[in-house]
Amino acid sequence: MSHHALEMYDYHVWANNKIITKVKELPEDIYSREIPSVFPSISKVLSHIYVVDYGWFQVMKGEEMKGSVEQSIQLLERTDSVGIDEMERLFIDLSESIKVFLNQQEDLEKLIDLDNPYAGKRDTSLAEMVYHVVNHGTYHRGNITAMLRQMGHASVMTDYAYYWYSK
Repeated sequence: MSHHALEMYDYHVWANNKIITKVKELPEDIYSREIPSVFPSISKVLSHIYVVDYGWFQVMKGEEMKGSVEQSIQLLERTDSVGIDEMERLFIDLSESIKVFLNQQEDLEKLIDLDNPYAGKRDTSLAEMVYHVVNHGTYHRGNITAMLRQMGHASVMTDYAYYWYSK
């Protein structure tokens, strides 16, 4: 099945991998160095992106959002301090699971009754959830880029247009 949401999710995975690869090329302490920024460290940003991806995946699979949020909070406590290699593995494993799930869906426009404990109820398609996950990741990869610059390092281009040419 071909759907733009699948392409966007592939972009999200590609961009996360680009950022993780860049961080791994830098001095080891950059990953967990605390700085005054939006997040205290790059490790905390990556953990946040991962946990939100995980939480939305649970919702896509039918978990109530309230339960997904509770699971995500517990997961954040476990992933907050893992090293970059472990974080990379977590992202790979999760993205593979999400891709399998999405590719098995007959209709990504299928509406799900989403009961967001912070915003209320609405019907939301699987595709919309994927777009949210991608947009959320893009926003926070921008945080990482800014944090790297604060620490005197260049980041890496993760714009969607660069993804087009990488294929």
